[in-house]
Amino acid sequence: MMDFFANNLAQSLFVIGLILLVIEVTVLGFSTFVLFFVGLAAMATGALLFMGILPTNLLNALSSTAVLTLLAALLLWRPLKRMQSHVSTKKARSEFTDHQFVLKEAVSPTLSPKHHYSGVEWALVSEEYIEAGTKVEVIEAEVGKLHIRAISPN
Repeated sequence: MMDFFANNLAQSLFVIGLILLVIEVTVLGFSTFVLFFVGLAAMATGALLFMGILPTNLLNALSSTAVLTLLAALLLWRPLKRMQSHVSTKKARSEFTDHQFVLKEAVSPTLSPKHHYSGVEWALVSEEYIEAGTKVEVIEAEVGKLHIRAISPN
């Protein structure tokens, strides 16, 4: 196994870098950046080794990966942090929002009757008392709960 890695150092580093990038983005949700920087550096080092710019040996590969990781961190840390801080606080609309129906039972902060919709039994949630027979709309959906409000008759 070690012979394969040593004989295919450029390709191995490129694949390892790609795997680290995938782990950072898919598993960690691009939250730490550490694997991102190391992955970029490993891929760049693999490319440099493959093109013959760097002599192919383990010491050069490790040194180059370390230096490129540091450079990537220094150059990309602030822009990535800034990008991460511009996350929308707006709630995503779901397929359930704006669904309208007539209540069969009263709903209040202390009463949460069930409503069957889309093959699921949902607990109805409201911050105010709503009488049975009132037309309501879904304003938010979360696991097992539909938040509703009465629709004002026009």
